[in-house]
Amino acid sequence: MAEWYPWLKAFHIIFMVSWMAGLLYLPRLFVYHCGAVAGSDQSETFKIMERRLYRGIMGPSFIGTWLFGLSLAYTLSPGIWSDGWFHMKLTLVIIMSGVHGFLGGQVKTFAADGNRRSARFFRIINEVPAVILVIVVILVVVKPF
Repeated sequence: MAEWYPWLKAFHIIFMVSWMAGLLYLPRLFVYHCGAVAGSDQSETFKIMERRLYRGIMGPSFIGTWLFGLSLAYTLSPGIWSDGWFHMKLTLVIIMSGVHGFLGGQVKTFAADGNRRSARFFRIINEVPAVILVIVVILVVVKPF
């Protein structure tokens, strides 16, 4: 399996970058969608963009990130499962997966013209993936504990 490690790592990074792009962009679409009148052409365009982003890019990227990430963890020595940095990274990725699910729910809410949240709420939510990304990258590169 060791000879596959560079390929697994490359694909994990590719899928993770795609997933993060969606996690950072979708809440921004929601910010703009909040300002559109329900039923307007602008609102309907946002619905299409949000659905395509979530289903066409974020969904496959989410699955690829997890599959290649778990494959990497399996390929590495068994000791990684007891490393503190790895536990923290895994916890943060699980939280990020929860954010992914929450955003998917919001896609459905906006599609039904049922949003009750403010643009400010989505601006704040937009920062969560960015902060988690910074922490995860530091954990993986520095391995502080």
